Amino acid sequence: MSAYFIVNTKISDLSKRKQYDEYIVKVKPIAESFGGRYIVRSEQITALSDSWKPDRVIVIEFASKAQILAWLSSPQYKEVSSLRVNSVESEAIIIEED
Repeated sequence: MSAYFIVNTKISDLSKRKQYDEYIVKVKPIAESFGGRYIVRSEQITALSDSWKPDRVIVIEFASKAQILAWLSSPQYKEVSSLRVNSVESEAIIIEED
């Protein structure tokens, strides 16, 4: 059974875009080293409601929720996470297959 890490981001301050782009480059190999496989990461989004309009959506597949939590709590991830925290607003969820 797979587990999915899904995050949407809102880029409110375009002056911080370079910092967020640095995060994007650095985080991918870290996620992959924990077994993550990027399903989609895109800014090409068509909103179907007025209440949810993310600027970017990322979906990463892992073998388990435990792998996601190990990745998120790893020293490697913690080292780069401030780039995201300081540059965008984000919301994330984990979805496990039944």
